[in-house]
Amino acid sequence: MTSSRPLPDFDVVATSGSWLHRADGRRILDGSSGLLCANVGQSSPKVLARIEQQFHRYSFGGAAVVQPHIQMELMDRLCRAVGRTEDSVALTTCGTLGVEVAVGLARNITRIRRGKSRGDILTSTLSYHGNSALTLALAGNHARRPRPEDALGLGPAFAAPYPPTHSHEQSECDASCADEVAKAIDDRGAENVAAVLLEPVNGTTGGAYVPPAGYLRRVSEICREREVLVIHDEVLTGLWRTGTPLASHHWDGAEPDLCILSKGLGAGYTGIGAVLVAPDIAPLIRHQDADPLPAMGTMATHPLQAAACLGVLDELESMDHNAFTARGERLGRALHELAGRGPVRTVRGLGHLYGVEVEPGLLWPLMEAAEERGVFFYPFTGAGQPRTEGLVVAPPLTSTDEDIDFLTAALADAATALHHHG
Repeated sequence: MTSSRPLPDFDVVATSGSWLHRADGRRILDGSSGLLCANVGQSSPKVLARIEQQFHRYSFGGAAVVQPHIQMELMDRLCRAVGRTEDSVALTTCGTLGVEVAVGLARNITRIRRGKSRGDILTSTLSYHGNSALTLALAGNHARRPRPEDALGLGPAFAAPYPPTHSHEQSECDASCADEVAKAIDDRGAENVAAVLLEPVNGTTGGAYVPPAGYLRRVSEICREREVLVIHDEVLTGLWRTGTPLASHHWDGAEPDLCILSKGLGAGYTGIGAVLVAPDIAPLIRHQDADPLPAMGTMATHPLQAAACLGVLDELESMDHNAFTARGERLGRALHELAGRGPVRTVRGLGHLYGVEVEPGLLWPLMEAAEERGVFFYPFTGAGQPRTEGLVVAPPLTSTDEDIDFLTAALADAATALHHHG
């Protein structure tokens, strides 16, 4: 197996919280929560306790065979954790499958509710929604787009509201950039469109772009006027990554009809996906004229997965949220001070999710310099032409003030060293 990472991988022998302990005796801080998923750090005693308890009860219980008590407990806890207490929930094994199930549910709902003839799903030019043949074909992530002949006739339908991919007369995007969504629906014909699928805050394609104020509300209004559902892909941003339970909570009127969660719920301990469906539309899924529901799958949140996720929610709910919010602000302030230093062009993001954009050709040198100073990061894919490049700063939500200070000091020192070296 080959890696696309041009730096050597670490030989890890132990973990504690935000830190990986290496075979050579050194330790390194996980500056991007693994692949943006290890939200509560590693070696969590709360997660272990939940798994051990369930392991001795039963490790697998097939649907319609064993009563799904622990799965029902997870659904209830999850809905309460994100403030959508009346939602219905579908559980899957990963975020990609969560997106696929959400697509299937949205198509069913709009066919029953509005008698739509087709079930088109519209996405943006900067979107990434998983790595199945369908989700790759739907989305706009340039690095993972299939060949045109393999794209199932699908592709992104509207420009994301960020400068690299949306050029217009004003220098900055604003809420009026949602007009691109209206045009995309109208061009396709609203009767053919089931849903608009978008990341409320951009993940690793462009690198933590935050939408303009009012944009998500305007998208919801546009879709409501046209009887089109809104699906939020919060696989990366859900469960406090951006500082709030859901990223959409940063703006009034931005609540979606369906919401997909994954990374922050499994937190690196297990694969899982969850689709939350608003109470006004959930009953339509079981309408007598609805198509058969997407199959949940053999391993869809089996008891040990559910137990691990309950442990993650235990960790998240035991956090001091005032201190957590303050740490996110501390992280943001320190990172914004790096803008213009050495190879760092710009910094953007919120909560515990930031994109640090660097000068072309200096991404891997900066990451290598940071690793030499005890922190590793995940690169983002980039946007526009020529492609932007940079790294995602997204430490575990359970990081301490000392962890945050270590991370930002190491990154600042790496940037300064590159500047002097250059």
